[in-house]
Amino acid sequence: MSTAFDAPPAGPDDIESDPENVARLIVLRRLDAQPRTRVELERYLATKGIPEDVTAKVLDRFTEVGLINDRAYAEGWVRSRHGSRGLGRRAVAQELRRKGVADDVIAEALDPIDEDMERVRARELAESRFPQVVGLPYPTQVRRLLGALTRRGYDVGLASSVVREVIAESEQDASRY
Repeated sequence: MSTAFDAPPAGPDDIESDPENVARLIVLRRLDAQPRTRVELERYLATKGIPEDVTAKVLDRFTEVGLINDRAYAEGWVRSRHGSRGLGRRAVAQELRRKGVADDVIAEALDPIDEDMERVRARELAESRFPQVVGLPYPTQVRRLLGALTRRGYDVGLASSVVREVIAESEQDASRY
């Protein structure tokens, strides 16, 4: 038995004869690979030559039945990128904006990450990077750890505070022995 996913790729003739069906197949294939935002799908359909009105109709229907859900996407993205990858709120928000997620949806998805969680995650990252800077001059340690945290989207003030704490605690530990 054949499914929509087994169908051959749509060609230019298919788009002209039944653009809605072609758009549906394209969206299903994209969503089968991984979740996507509405804007990502709109952009992709545009590259495939699907008319805007057809794109809107198909994506509206997929949104209506729950196959496209930017809120759920953003919440999952925040859990993944902040929890697993250790990115700060600013970096996660920037990634979601690039994917076309609305600012209010981003804010809502980032809401569960409070300042304490952000500090804990930044500290974990700084501690994991600290062995790479042990033995270097203090300014170099600060610069490299601070750079690692700010590149991951942590606020400079928070990153600076966490880096100084991690270095100070390591110096205290070293002086005990």
